[in-house]
Amino acid sequence: MDEEHKMISISRQCKLLGLNRSSYYYKPERNDSYNEYLMRFIDEQYTRRPTFGVEKMTDWLRLQGQKVNEKRIRRLMRKMGLYAIYPKPRTSKSCPEHKIYPYLLRGLRIDHPNQVWSTDITYIRLLHGFVYLVVIMDWFSRYVLSWKLSISLEKEFCLEALREALIISTPEIFNSDQGAQFTSLEFTGILKAAEIQISMDGRGRVYDNIFVERLWRTVKYDEVYLHDYISVPLARKGLGDYFEFYNTERPHASLGGKTPHHLYFGIPAARNASFAQRALI
Repeated sequence: MDEEHKMISISRQCKLLGLNRSSYYYKPERNDSYNEYLMRFIDEQYTRRPTFGVEKMTDWLRLQGQKVNEKRIRRLMRKMGLYAIYPKPRTSKSCPEHKIYPYLLRGLRIDHPNQVWSTDITYIRLLHGFVYLVVIMDWFSRYVLSWKLSISLEKEFCLEALREALIISTPEIFNSDQGAQFTSLEFTGILKAAEIQISMDGRGRVYDNIFVERLWRTVKYDEVYLHDYISVPLARKGLGDYFEFYNTERPHASLGGKTPHHLYFGIPAARNASFAQRALI
């Protein structure tokens, strides 16, 4: 605001600048930095112990010497999308107006690439703040087909990831949770137009999407917790490098020592192969 133009009221200046007047009077909470510090603790412990709810998380933080109450921890966990009802980050909230599709993978033998793709969203901490990460993965090979970062849970970054993955190939079945991003008409419409069968996890059934759940733990322990990203561009660069390594260089015991790239394409990845995924935000 321009203090030299005192003849113009604060209300008028806000209107000219396109700002809500409450934004002018807003003063950041003095404990914002402490909240971010607590969120880092919560993120790591939740990744280790996803059954921890507000009460257990509060007790655990107190054992670490933090003077916290349940009200604060409940608010922070909700902000991060973490709920103990699900043994996973509940970053995708359902929309009762959207159609829910049945789970198609129970008892299904998955034995070739592009038979089943799945997707999910997780919280990625920064040094100050956080962003959300979505990936689309091939179940048979564990190959990460696409990924995107976003500062919000709006569906656009999920749509971008889906469109990018479909440039590579088309699955027979696409599995997701019941989040509003994945049950939206735009998302399911793209799948239907490509004649892809839609499968959705049962509510509260973490093991319905187990391979992506394992990916989150791998990404966080191998990359995120070792590199405190100080900005979104650095997070994008770090995650891009990691997913290239994950796809083309990291052997999986469950894949017979092969890499996801080897199993997905049927050949080992060339050295310095480029994983051309760009995360828009």
